[in-house]
Amino acid sequence: MIAPDKVTLNNESGIGTITLNHAPANAYDIDLLQQLENAVLEANENGEIKVVMIESALSKFFCAGADIKTFGANDKATNQILVQQARSVAEQISQSSKIYIAAIEGHTLGGGLELAMACDLRFAAEGDYLLGLPEVKLGLIPGNGGTQRLLRLIGTSQALDLMATGRSINPKEALDLGLVDRLIPAARHREETLAFARSLAEGPSLAIAAIKRSVNEGAHLSLREGLALEKNLVDPLYDTEDATEGYAAFTEKRQPQFKGR
Repeated sequence: MIAPDKVTLNNESGIGTITLNHAPANAYDIDLLQQLENAVLEANENGEIKVVMIESALSKFFCAGADIKTFGANDKATNQILVQQARSVAEQISQSSKIYIAAIEGHTLGGGLELAMACDLRFAAEGDYLLGLPEVKLGLIPGNGGTQRLLRLIGTSQALDLMATGRSINPKEALDLGLVDRLIPAARHREETLAFARSLAEGPSLAIAAIKRSVNEGAHLSLREGLALEKNLVDPLYDTEDATEGYAAFTEKRQPQFKGR
């Protein structure tokens, strides 16, 4: 009997949906992470996919990160392979020219929150679940980018508080801190997240990719260096078909039809 996939990728109308489905908690193992990396690479290389959404098929969990019992039973070499795979997935997401949206509807902990933070946006559903980085309770620190991405999202003192205590927070607290970008009623969460993704997929993908790069790289540059990066990214866009279409649509008072070229 063939085991069901733990990760699937579907493409519809320019939106690539990566679904985690490894009961009971989408906990990391080497097989799941390899499937996840393959899905991310496939989405990045597919020219028809403009935006990627990562979601869970499970009702209670987005992702719980590493399975603690398995992680504790593994030898150091095996765990290092698992951690390196998780880091590789996060790097492929953050370096992609496409916008990644984490659609969160359940517990998002440890490596699961690190996965969500590697995405460009996090849209959370209202609900009774938790988000956090509890690694300190195991005598560890977040090792898949958590310490660095969290402080950039919510600031140094708040990040230090959450990671040093290992405490978890609810979705409303996560919104207030800036850890998630939108908090949506659960009944409308997937519909509204898809609608947002669709609006990006219909947009000028070259310009959106340039915006993502300018923001992500510019955050670590001086103002002078950031402005130089912005100039280098915008100048080629003036000669694209999308820019010509954007001008024409504005003048003709109609919706633009962007082609990504």
